[in-house]
Amino acid sequence: MKQRKLGSGNLEVSALGLGCMGMSSGYGPAGEKRAMIAVIRAAVESGVTFFDTAEIYGPFANELLVGEALAPFRAQVRIATKFGFRIGPNGERLGGLDSRPAHIKAVAEASLQRLGTDVIDLFYQHRVDPDVPIEEVAGAVKELIQAGKVRHFGLSEAGAKTIRRAHAVQPVTALQSEYSLFWREPEVEIMPLLEELGIGFVPFSPLGKGFLTGKIDENTKFDATDFRNVVPRFTPEARKANQAVVDLLNAIAVRLTATPAQVALAWLLAQKPWIVPIPGTTKLHRLAENNGGAALELTATDLRDITAAADKITLQGERYPAHLQKLIGR
Repeated sequence: MKQRKLGSGNLEVSALGLGCMGMSSGYGPAGEKRAMIAVIRAAVESGVTFFDTAEIYGPFANELLVGEALAPFRAQVRIATKFGFRIGPNGERLGGLDSRPAHIKAVAEASLQRLGTDVIDLFYQHRVDPDVPIEEVAGAVKELIQAGKVRHFGLSEAGAKTIRRAHAVQPVTALQSEYSLFWREPEVEIMPLLEELGIGFVPFSPLGKGFLTGKIDENTKFDATDFRNVVPRFTPEARKANQAVVDLLNAIAVRLTATPAQVALAWLLAQKPWIVPIPGTTKLHRLAENNGGAALELTATDLRDITAAADKITLQGERYPAHLQKLIGR
């Protein structure tokens, strides 16, 4: 798989990473441990070198899984994890945010232990904490970098002003936010800023939380613990209305002898050379399919056709319920 550089901090990773959250939480019951380790190791064997986790995934379970799975390959891969939520010592979700410098440093130590490593390649603030100045957050991560415990600083779902302020204290290597043909808002303000500052972009949910695969329709039933049950964009009515974007991808995929997911990922990769999507999966055949998207070359005409057609589609439903919507773009 081809390599890409995230930001001006010289973090080189595979063109596609692997988002590991869904192996432990978010999309229904956690996957069986041995099967999930097999998927992560198959990703390494296929050329993926960038793996995304967070302490809140589980909580804690996903970092432990990723650490165990990647232990034999640690020197050849890059691991990203995140801090910023309030979590009890036994993994209790306490609610709310905590990006106080002392807490950031404590999370770093705990994450290093769970991941079984002596350095975190990319350490993101998971959500902007309005009670802690971003300069203090950036300063705490800067100290972790100086101590050799972290290599690169990242932000997730941050707004433009916050990104600029943080970058002035400690250069931000990457921003992680949602971006796909299912959610294109970052194109307006965020991507021009990232280009200006030399910051890489790591889109999560690059397949629209599974919707762009074409395997979900208005009749799909999700597990009771699946996050998508509370997402306005995933109501049956919204799914029916939003089928138009899947139909668009299907039409292109048939012509290119590809799948809708591969077209969606290839489109994303073609937007900027500093974009590294992190599709997640718990299935070996989906891993192979997604990786095929990195090898799919879309022509300039293909890209113009896809973008022009997508511009005419008005997608229905917010991407988060109200209580989570307020945590983004600050």
